[in-house]
Amino acid sequence: MSRPKIAMIGGGSWATAIIKMLSDNEAEKEIFWWMRNEEAINHIRNYKHNPSYLSAVEITLTPENVSSDIRYIISQADHIVLNVPAAFLKETLKNITPAQLKGKKVISAIKGIVPDENLIIGEFLHQNFELPYKDIVVISGPCHAEEVALEKLSYLTIACTAVNTANAFANHLSTRYIKTNISDDIYGTEYAAVLKNIYAVASGICHAVGYGDNFQAVLISNAIREIERFVGVVHPIERDIKESAYLGDLLVTAYSQFSRNRTFGNMVGKGYTVKSAQLEMNMVAEGYYAASSMHHINEKYKVDMPICEAVYQILYERKSPHVEMKMLTEKLS
Repeated sequence: MSRPKIAMIGGGSWATAIIKMLSDNEAEKEIFWWMRNEEAINHIRNYKHNPSYLSAVEITLTPENVSSDIRYIISQADHIVLNVPAAFLKETLKNITPAQLKGKKVISAIKGIVPDENLIIGEFLHQNFELPYKDIVVISGPCHAEEVALEKLSYLTIACTAVNTANAFANHLSTRYIKTNISDDIYGTEYAAVLKNIYAVASGICHAVGYGDNFQAVLISNAIREIERFVGVVHPIERDIKESAYLGDLLVTAYSQFSRNRTFGNMVGKGYTVKSAQLEMNMVAEGYYAASSMHHINEKYKVDMPICEAVYQILYERKSPHVEMKMLTEKLS
């Protein structure tokens, strides 16, 4: 059997972290990497580091395997890892046809919703690229890129309706500092990854407006119940919401110093406009886009989600963080 060829699409910190995992994993493979930024590509080829993200990570890829030609990179690989912000996915794939992805395994490392479509990544790929669900894989945490760079022990959940496919890809990510779990719940893990970013924004807002650890604990315990209610309606299968892919990912995103969504929420709570917060961070907080998408998706399902709705009101209806969070306190238990 020929060795697998795996392509990374995206040049940010999480993409760099997964490149490190794939490189440190001992299974034989060939790795390709697409990114838009030509300067970063040249830097990686010449100096073996991503100049913009996780710059301490050594990149050991063959120089010609790093390119800005997405069609070439996709043509070379049988496994495609999508790792761009959800809001930019359509633009990234605009010149890619269903035929170019046919027969390939497509792995989503994106924790967001395609905004115009209001679809999770698996649904978007299935509807727009005719990919069968058995060829779609989802990577979820809890796992921050910064801790991967430091080689701190982390856990990933790899989900696919075909468990053997999930297991095969997990075998290419496992290292001495990465442990993997397998799941067949692509809907639940994807939606949980989207929702936890919204709750991390809420966590940052609450901290900024003066609520303490006691309230944060109530906020997050209510948040996991919101997740359970929503995924139970959208995809009603038997699942344990306390597993790492659901509760664990929520906890680390809501509390970690590395959480860009919590940082974004903290800035909004302190009075930054959304645009100024985004400019200062120079990173995409997926929770911002997710709050709007989930608001519109939930118009169909009508699940009780007061935390999600409060974040939407603050970010999109320009409601006062102080007033909205005060109102939220009356809805939590």
